[in-house]
Amino acid sequence: MGVGKAAKEIEKTRNTTQKHIELLGQQTAAAEASGHRVSPNDDPYITQRGVYYRLHKQILEENNNRQDLISVQENFATFEQHVVEVIQQAMASFVQFVGGQAQRKQNAYSDMLATAQGIPPDFEWKGFTQRYGDSLVDPNSAPRSIESVTFPNQNHKSAQPLVEGTLERKSRNILSGGYSTGYYAVTSSLYLHGFKDNDNVRKDPEPDVSIYLPDAILGTTNGSKFNIKGKDVSKGFSSKLAGTSELHFKAHTPQDAEKWVEVMKMAAGANVKTTPYSSTPASPISPVQRQASYGSVGAAVAPAAAQEQGATHAHPEPLHTQGITGGQTVASPTTTTPAAAPATAPTPAVEKA
Repeated sequence: MGVGKAAKEIEKTRNTTQKHIELLGQQTAAAEASGHRVSPNDDPYITQRGVYYRLHKQILEENNNRQDLISVQENFATFEQHVVEVIQQAMASFVQFVGGQAQRKQNAYSDMLATAQGIPPDFEWKGFTQRYGDSLVDPNSAPRSIESVTFPNQNHKSAQPLVEGTLERKSRNILSGGYSTGYYAVTSSLYLHGFKDNDNVRKDPEPDVSIYLPDAILGTTNGSKFNIKGKDVSKGFSSKLAGTSELHFKAHTPQDAEKWVEVMKMAAGANVKTTPYSSTPASPISPVQRQASYGSVGAAVAPAAAQEQGATHAHPEPLHTQGITGGQTVASPTTTTPAAAPATAPTPAVEKA
C-alpha cells in the first residue's frame, strides 16, 4: 500500500516538473520574441532555477521509492526461502513421527522427504523473477542524479546570467546600517536579481530584490563600493513598502566592483545617468565572505559617457546585439574588457520618473 502511494506521489512530482519545463520553454520563446524585455516573474533565469529545484525533489522521491521496492523484493525472497525451509522441517518431523510404521510406508515417506529436500530454497523466487523480471527493479542499477538530467532550453542564452556572484548589500534599516551577503545576478532580460543564497535544492529560488536596470540610476564606484537607485519590482513584501530606493553594495575588491558596474551599465544601455557614489563607512568584509565565488562575463561593448542630470533615458536594444556573454562562475572573476562603444544610442526614449 505504501509503495503504491509513493508511486502516485512520484507521478505528481513528475507532472509538476514537466509543467515547469514547459513554462521555461514558453518564457524563453517570449524572451526571444520581445527582445528579452520580460517581467521579473517571467524571467527564464528564475524559472530555470525552479526547474532544478523540482528536478532535485523528483529524483529524491524516485530514489527513495526505488530503495523501498528493492527492500520489498528482498523481503519476498527471504519469505519464499523461509516457506520452503518450513515445509522441509515439517516433512522431517512428519517422517520422524511415523517412523514406527511398516517399512513400506517408511520408505514412501522417505521418498517424500527426499523430494521435498531436493527443492532449492530459492526455487520459487527464481521462478518468479524469470516470469516477472520486467516488473522488478534492478538492484545493481545506479541511482539517478540531477547532474545527468537534461531538459529543453536548459542552456538557453536568455536563461544564462551576464554576471553572477556574491555581493554585500547595506541594510535598508537605518538602525542596523550593516552589510549582509547575498547572491546576485544580472540577466539578459536586463534585471538585477538578488537572492539570499545560491541554493536551488532546499527551497524554490525567489529573488528578494529585482531592479530593472534601464529604469535605474547607477552610481560610480568608490573602491569596492557602488550604489543603484531604482524601484524594487520583486514579489517580496519589503518591495511594496520600499518603492524607489537607493541600494548600496560592496564587492570583494575594487576590480570586482568595476566589473559589476560596467556589466550593469551595458545592460542598461548607452543612455545611463550616473551619480557620484556616497555611502557611510561600514565594517570590513569578513574572511569567510571573501571566499564566495563570482560569475564571469565575456567581452562586451563599452557604455557611452554618462549624461547630465535630468536627461531622458532610452530603453536599450536587445542585449544579444551588444555581444555580451556570461553564465559562468569562477572563484575570482576578471575585469571585463570593453570593446568600442556603439556609434548610435537606441532611438526610442522614455523619460525618467
